[in-house]
Amino acid sequence: MFSNNDADIVPGKTFASQDKLPKLPVPPLEETCRRYLRALEGLQDPEEHTKTKEVVREFLENEGPEIQQKLMDWARTRDSYIEEFWYESYLSHSDPVVLALNPFFVLENDPTPNRGSQLPRAASLIIASLGFIHDLRAKILEPDHVRSTPLDMDQYTRLFGAARIPTDKGCRMETSTNSHHIVVLRRGQFYWFDVLDSENRPLLTEREMIRHLQAIVDDASTLSTKDVAQRAMGVLSTENRKIWSKLRATISSDRHNASCLEIVDRALFIVCLDDGLPMKDDLPQLCSNFLCGTYGLEEGIQVGTCTNRWYDKLQIIVCSDGAAGINFEHTGVDGHTVLRFAADIFTECLMLLARSINPAAPTLFHAQLSPHAKSYKPPRNAKTTVPEVEPIDTTPKKLEWDLTSELRVGIRFAETRISDLICQNDCQALEFKGYGKNFITSHGFSPDAFVQMALQAAYFGLYGRIECVYEPAMTKAFLHGRTEAIRSVQSESIEFTKIFYSEAPASAKVAALRKACERHVKLTKECSQGLGQDRHLYALYCLLQRERQAGGENPLPAIFSDPGWVVLNTSILSTSNCGNPALRLFGFGPVAAPGFGIGYIIKDDGLSICASSKHLQTRRFLDTLQGFLLDIQRTVIHLHRAANERPSPFVDHSGVLRDARTGRPINGRVLDDEEEDEIALPGYSFFGSGDVEKILGQRKRAEQPYSHIGKVIQMAEY
Repeated sequence: MFSNNDADIVPGKTFASQDKLPKLPVPPLEETCRRYLRALEGLQDPEEHTKTKEVVREFLENEGPEIQQKLMDWARTRDSYIEEFWYESYLSHSDPVVLALNPFFVLENDPTPNRGSQLPRAASLIIASLGFIHDLRAKILEPDHVRSTPLDMDQYTRLFGAARIPTDKGCRMETSTNSHHIVVLRRGQFYWFDVLDSENRPLLTEREMIRHLQAIVDDASTLSTKDVAQRAMGVLSTENRKIWSKLRATISSDRHNASCLEIVDRALFIVCLDDGLPMKDDLPQLCSNFLCGTYGLEEGIQVGTCTNRWYDKLQIIVCSDGAAGINFEHTGVDGHTVLRFAADIFTECLMLLARSINPAAPTLFHAQLSPHAKSYKPPRNAKTTVPEVEPIDTTPKKLEWDLTSELRVGIRFAETRISDLICQNDCQALEFKGYGKNFITSHGFSPDAFVQMALQAAYFGLYGRIECVYEPAMTKAFLHGRTEAIRSVQSESIEFTKIFYSEAPASAKVAALRKACERHVKLTKECSQGLGQDRHLYALYCLLQRERQAGGENPLPAIFSDPGWVVLNTSILSTSNCGNPALRLFGFGPVAAPGFGIGYIIKDDGLSICASSKHLQTRRFLDTLQGFLLDIQRTVIHLHRAANERPSPFVDHSGVLRDARTGRPINGRVLDDEEEDEIALPGYSFFGSGDVEKILGQRKRAEQPYSHIGKVIQMAEY
């Protein structure tokens, strides 16, 4: 809903449905075990599956019912039976969060050239974010719905002012609900300034924000490359969590450093202003930059953007050429929540542009400039005199850390370790322009199911085997809902893959694809209703582990030590669909060493896919996927034409050649089937990839242009 004034505001609407949301159900144990076996059927050979079926039968007949009852008792006194175990799983993670946990979004480019450069883009995204925060904290942000079903809004309370804090016993989440400042990183240096007043109204206009950011860029440019590398405190957040915990303790032991760290932890979000080469046209480099930062050396010194990050918080990253996106800490929020934020601020940026041309144009949010802002002017039509208020100081300040020898050494080795991780990771992207949602739905397929089958078929086409696939299903229709695991490999999808690579006729291939997609749609619906197997079994496992840690002598049931448990929890293809017109790309790191992390966006007329791996054949996998997409398109179209064959034209009594369906005159010659296929089907045989670059080159579209902590830095007057 767009609004120019407060007439459309409904107080408290953001969280109005929270107390009406149902709890996530604990599924019947027998149904969960049945789903578990079905998910494993195609991933095990017959002998392995027989053993797993026996283990599951023993679990149902012995320990299962008792621990199921304990879980149901546990669930009665909690908002969600899985929530506590979920946080334990994420927060006990001791490896670096970068590449392993934090996903990223790349926003579409700003369509206006004069606003698409780095500082105007960053300023508009910050101002839009402040509008989102204002409405969220005022509880007037439009709540999420799927059709008419309200969704849980609890995750939004952990989106801003939140930080992941490492300790010697795992991590914890802290959220500052009254935070009013942001932190800006430039060349690894930290700057901060207030952006909201006590009522969460913005303190700066967009023009003033650009001026602040320019002052930060100018100040950071005075440091030498060597000084930047030695002072890049942000790389500490890329460390192993136990090492990072010890280094944080060292930082906190100094009063001044502790204050600097608190400013960072309590910030609304981090803004990373990257320097370096343009990236809009280099998709692999663009994805790597938002996933883990870039790697580059000058005389042995790290000059990549990997030193310009703080991975324990929400980060808005803006490249030197204006390409922008988000990297987010995943513990407290899921992709759907951050996607709403990303889409809203992208939309607001466009609406703010319209308002700069026409002051009467609507905006998405309701934030008005604070009376405490230096540039505030009372409305001309104000009926009462507004008393003058003291302006709030928003001058940017640089955090100057006191770097002990221990911290200098920590920064040095944190940088070399993140550099190793970057070198070990391969990130590639495919912006497929052949077709998208419109074509897929026009032939009666679910777009998400279609892409899932494509991923399985492409992996089989490259490696000749079926592996475990994970896709999250949102469960936010329930109180404090997160996700359930869709295990996409089912007997129907395996059957489709086998038939596709056989000499079966097109009709059999398309029929198998349709059946596999229908099964995936049904599976997705069940998981969205909380009726999956992964979360339920994991909760049972966690309860049993707690009993054992408390001194219980019962051995772990065999179902949790059976090889099938390991197979289903090793996602070789970890996938996620996060589509929205505001996004250009979306991705994350692989969750298994021999696997891929695959984020995809289904657009009306294309697909954007980002794949990452620990140096598998990532590019080749995407090329194979592209080949499948073109091949299945040709198969579907051929079958459609065969079923809707055009009647032959006829010659009327006067000798005019006419179309058999419409009776209209036909000018020129009629194309025969062979010529028509050549024009309409610019694809290629799946294994005959020799001409693919030539074909794609012909179809490529033209690019469109498009306080007291810190040292006060100097700002140019205007």
